[in-house]
Amino acid sequence: MSARGNGGKSHGVVVVGLGRFGTYLAASLTQLGHEVLAIDRDPQTVQRWSSQLDQVVQADSTDETALRQLGIADYERVVVCIGAAVEASVLTVLAVTEVGGSTIWARATSRKHARILSAVGAQHVVFPEAETGERVAHLIVSKMLDFIEFGDDFAIAKVRVPQPLIGRALAEVAPDDRFGVMVVGAKLPGERFEYATPATVLTEGSLLIVEGSIEQVGRFAGMT
Repeated sequence: MSARGNGGKSHGVVVVGLGRFGTYLAASLTQLGHEVLAIDRDPQTVQRWSSQLDQVVQADSTDETALRQLGIADYERVVVCIGAAVEASVLTVLAVTEVGGSTIWARATSRKHARILSAVGAQHVVFPEAETGERVAHLIVSKMLDFIEFGDDFAIAKVRVPQPLIGRALAEVAPDDRFGVMVVGAKLPGERFEYATPATVLTEGSLLIVEGSIEQVGRFAGMT
């Protein structure tokens, strides 16, 4: 029996569309311990994934009656992973909206597609290909090892200590004033990450957790 929220809804997730994105998402959610109800209209796809996911059903996700019969109104979250078939994607979001009660996430393949999905009821729209491409581009052309971007003006990144700063304390470097970034954590060789202080010395081989805009962090990481 799945856990229920205060409103009696399941904490599980409905994943609609078992293409590449949908299957990765469903598998990841399952590995994280979440109940997943996966839906696809192709019987061969359903058969292929039935042994790997707990609940996989064949259904037309654009059919409101079919969705009601599957009980998706009992789930807090529905993710519409249909990408190339734009009409099916939009009609599925519309059908889930009509069933009501669930937070809807939807995959878009273009900005126009995203606007339509939002207009018919999707609260969250994601661009997995575009977001991945942008992320990889930043990593290729910068010296950041990893990063998370929160909007246009704030990011948190993992970087190596820039060569010119090796052996200097943060109080001396003053990264906030000079570079517009804040060093919030440091991992010295052989040790764990710790919160950085003005006395933290930037030793060679150390990793830093830095916050600022993506451009500021990129310039800091690439300092030579």
